Amino acid sequence: MVIIKIKALNKHASIPAFSRQGDAAFDLHSLETYTVKPGERHIFPTGIATEFPEGYVLLYRDRSGLAANHGIHVLAGVIDPTYRGEHKIVILNTGKETYEIKKGDRIVQAILLKLPDVEIKEVNELSDSNRGKERFGSSGR
Repeated sequence: MVIIKIKALNKHASIPAFSRQGDAAFDLHSLETYTVKPGERHIFPTGIATEFPEGYVLLYRDRSGLAANHGIHVLAGVIDPTYRGEHKIVILNTGKETYEIKKGDRIVQAILLKLPDVEIKEVNELSDSNRGKERFGSSGR
């Protein structure tokens, strides 16, 4: 079992928890109330910091209901194991209506993933593949 340590940085911060046993992600909560206009992005504080083991990464993902029903999308969201600062969530309203996020609302889900050991190696040639150098959309619709 991997332990994620959560530190409340603000007395109003909500400590995240899994909603149900077996869930892949846990929700983070907004520490402020703010109305996001269509096309606007806003950074929401959460009032928490984390510590988790090296070899893992915490990724932010959209909450499906907010995305599907209101166009609320999360930008950025790769948290390294060495980061100890406050988690802040960048929200973009891709919808056509304003959307009010209230203090305490669940605004993003976070997933902790184990990373493989990776080595970056510069080479002069890459192996051939049947994909080649085709561009975006090359496989059709």
